[in-house]
Amino acid sequence: MKLFPAIDLLGGQAVRLEEGKRDRVTVFHAEPVKLVAQLAHDGADRLHVVDLDGAFGEPRQLELVRAIVAASPLPVEVGGGLRDRAAVEAILSLGAAFAVLGTAAVKSPALVEELCRAHPGKIIVAVDAKDGVVAVDGWTASGGVTALELGARAASWGAAALLYTDIARDGLRHGPNVAATAELARHVSCEVIASGGVGELDDLARLRDAGIPAVVVGRALYDRRFTVEEAARVAHGHHPRTP
Repeated sequence: MKLFPAIDLLGGQAVRLEEGKRDRVTVFHAEPVKLVAQLAHDGADRLHVVDLDGAFGEPRQLELVRAIVAASPLPVEVGGGLRDRAAVEAILSLGAAFAVLGTAAVKSPALVEELCRAHPGKIIVAVDAKDGVVAVDGWTASGGVTALELGARAASWGAAALLYTDIARDGLRHGPNVAATAELARHVSCEVIASGGVGELDDLARLRDAGIPAVVVGRALYDRRFTVEEAARVAHGHHPRTP
């Protein structure tokens, strides 16, 4: 299983939100670019960058994203407020390996299908769900579609992967929803990336043993529940307690 540490950007800083709520924010690093080299050195396979300003409908932090991509020896996937063709192409033009779209996949499916075909292997569709139903608009509204339905559509469009987040668990370290993630992976033809709820190394082992190909980890790393190096060892196949 591949390990993708998250760098969530808000106001130029690296932060984490609980359940996606802006009033429940913790700042982890004032200069996010300085995180990049260490994450790569410690065994990350890809960086997962979210522009929360963009996700909340404010001007995107393109220069900061550009600096992170330029500093990274690893592929970088970028999401947050990518709701039209221009926004996606701007991110890809900065050198991001992947663009992550969520709300647009529900509200503008024809556009996302078009983007998947125009940029093969570069579009990841975020499936953010609570109780199996997709949430949109920064998790503030129901998308009226189930995670399985959206996942199947995105796979048929040619999405490079699905990023599955159980938003009831995000940033709370209650453990990932392994069963729902595995069920989605069984129903679609593209890669599924797990996200949300990882708080212990055993959580990573459970996802790995369920056959999930990749995982995004954020708050647990910055809270020092475990290190990137420890997480990478487990994700890449070692037992959590192996020295």
